[in-house]
Amino acid sequence: MDLVDDKAVVEMSKEAFAQTKTKYPISTNRTYNEMLSRVGERIARVVFWDATDAEWEFIVFEVPNEINAFAMAGGKVGVFSGVFRLIDNEDQLASIVAHEIAHVTAKHVHEKLSQELMIESGGYVIGVTAASSGLYTGPILDLYGLGTGIGALGWDRNKELEADEIGMIYMAKAGYDPAEAIKLMEKMEVDAGGSPGVPAYLSTHPAYPERILKMTGILPRAEEIYNDRTVRSPVVIK
Repeated sequence: MDLVDDKAVVEMSKEAFAQTKTKYPISTNRTYNEMLSRVGERIARVVFWDATDAEWEFIVFEVPNEINAFAMAGGKVGVFSGVFRLIDNEDQLASIVAHEIAHVTAKHVHEKLSQELMIESGGYVIGVTAASSGLYTGPILDLYGLGTGIGALGWDRNKELEADEIGMIYMAKAGYDPAEAIKLMEKMEVDAGGSPGVPAYLSTHPAYPERILKMTGILPRAEEIYNDRTVRSPVVIK
């Protein structure tokens, strides 16, 4: 059951994103900002009908030691500058942005937020008026690991795999090579030291090999979509 309606989630997300912009420094790196703007604009066009309430903002936060990105309802997208040390090209950045937006359009945020607010709201549906009061901004920030709480978004394995699939389709529709999403996932596995970490059956997040296998299965469909568009070479980071 969703305890928050769409408009309420958007209102809470706008306020939470505004607070995030005061908490973290915004990057002045021209290359990073221009790259995110290009990627964001193209992804935004293809997800229009899945996010008709979006007022898009794409912000690079100057947090060089952290590889992190997030998307909130209402078109609020943040990428930490540490991401740029990992990616090789614009297509790989597109895979990250598309994946995060997919969590929003697939309503994963609604479900997770409803779980967090179940106790706080006493089980009552939260409308726009309550959301606008700012009382529920904290849970939004905590969900993304951006608040004072210890929580952070931890999707169950099926939702993570679903966002991988939707994200690959989004990036392909936007003219980005979906094969780069798999290359990035492989790089992330290496960056993590190749450690399997928590066994897959005990983790809310699928292990890298599981995600790579699923993405490889999606690739032919995504490539067909991508090849129907004008192919653009990846923009390499200098």
